[in-house]
Amino acid sequence: MAPESRAFPRPLRLTRGTDLERVRHEGKRVRTASLDVRATASLHALSRVGFVVPKYKHSGVARNLVKRRLRELVRLRMLGLLQEHPPLDVVVRVFPSAYDRDFAVLGGELEQAIRQLLKRVG
Repeated sequence: MAPESRAFPRPLRLTRGTDLERVRHEGKRVRTASLDVRATASLHALSRVGFVVPKYKHSGVARNLVKRRLRELVRLRMLGLLQEHPPLDVVVRVFPSAYDRDFAVLGGELEQAIRQLLKRVG
């Protein structure tokens, strides 16, 4: 028997460009020092989360590290919060300062932004 996967589940990922653009144009926004988080009501039964991580002159390795940290933070901290509310589509865009933040600081900023968005949206 295969072990249970601990990855960020694919059905909860927002990956299509049209979906990301819809959230960017229609979503409510909260900014932190290193994140721009937008959310709008989802057209699906589940909340989904997408990421926009520009390179900002960093290497692909650094960019992937930021993306992996964000996915793990969403998996650990956000999925529980989102399941308690009506379904949302959330897009997290990073600012250049996110490359210098460690896991704990990014997690604090992300959790703060999501809590503010949940008050505004749902």
